[in-house]
Amino acid sequence: MSPSPPRPAALDRGPIYLDHNATTPVDPRVIEAMLPVLGDGFGNPSSDHAYGGPAKAALAQARARVAALIDAAPEEIVFAGSGSEADATAIRGVVAAARRTADARPHVITQATEHPAVLAACAYAERHHGADVTVLPVDTMGLVAPSSLAAALRPETVLVSIMHANNETGTIQPVAELSRLTHEAGALFHTDAAQSVGKVPVSVRDLGVDLLTLVGHKMYAPKGIAALYVRDGVTLEPLIGGGSQERGRRAGTENVPHAVALGAAAELAQADLEAGSVARLTTLRDRLQTELEEHLPGRVHLNGHPEHRLPQTLNVSIDGVIGHDVLQTCAGVAASTGSACHSGDRTPSPVLTAMGVAAERGLAALRLTLGRWTTEDDIVTAARALASVADHP
Repeated sequence: MSPSPPRPAALDRGPIYLDHNATTPVDPRVIEAMLPVLGDGFGNPSSDHAYGGPAKAALAQARARVAALIDAAPEEIVFAGSGSEADATAIRGVVAAARRTADARPHVITQATEHPAVLAACAYAERHHGADVTVLPVDTMGLVAPSSLAAALRPETVLVSIMHANNETGTIQPVAELSRLTHEAGALFHTDAAQSVGKVPVSVRDLGVDLLTLVGHKMYAPKGIAALYVRDGVTLEPLIGGGSQERGRRAGTENVPHAVALGAAAELAQADLEAGSVARLTTLRDRLQTELEEHLPGRVHLNGHPEHRLPQTLNVSIDGVIGHDVLQTCAGVAASTGSACHSGDRTPSPVLTAMGVAAERGLAALRLTLGRWTTEDDIVTAARALASVADHP
């Protein structure tokens, strides 16, 4: 992999990209790493011949690189096709396994600002596996109170699933404390860390989690690849049955090129973290907020925790505007809101609503998320463009 990649060309042809929590550009070094496997390394890693060997070795190297990023063992990494699949494997897999051995109805705990993939998996477990699901509230910063979890735990609780960092506000949950309480009650803990892995240091050992989801296209790899960390000793009912791939936890011939891409992305993310990416992005994020506040005095309000949040994520509401309208009008910036707009029926983000944010402020929200190639010039220009539109809605 070349040491100093150019910016992806698409970033130079379009508006300033501030939507990295939705998806990241694929790093040119990641593309470089996966191309050989798409060509000469096409073999099936399960084949015992000259073509299968290189594919098997490439898959093993990718697994080791992903494991190293989160302080896991390679054999604890299960490749999946998406974060949604990884979440479903963790939640439905634990509940289905518990259902085979427990007499009581399995109890699952999650929280109100979870990603829809987690909430959908919990709902599926409720409908099809007889699970009882408790959804914990969050405070005005988006945090789950450990006391709230402690009060909800029961003898029949089999799993707690609480995300590491929120995709809209960037609020980071106290996962280490929550997992400790969960283990004291005899249950397993899963965290969806799609937004945090590669952006901040993440150690499954320090967090004390049993299952963790990470996603390729949130960390400069292609879409269609993710991984689930499964602590050694945890029993899961596979979501996809068939062959014995992934140590029997996910059947199907492995997507070696995309696994290699994820491994390369993990290695690059580790290098970024060691080079100070957290401080760099935090400085740019705070500069963006300051610029907006200076252009729009008294009108900019932060959504989420002011300290315990991701370095690349800024969620703000601007008084007197609809966030969706601002972004539709501001052609120079590509970003998103937390609200849904379907056939003119606009509703505030469920995440902000769960935090107690009023509907008017929720509809005024902008989610501005930075990335590897975001510059100070990008920040200054984007703030000026957004403020200009907000001043003339």
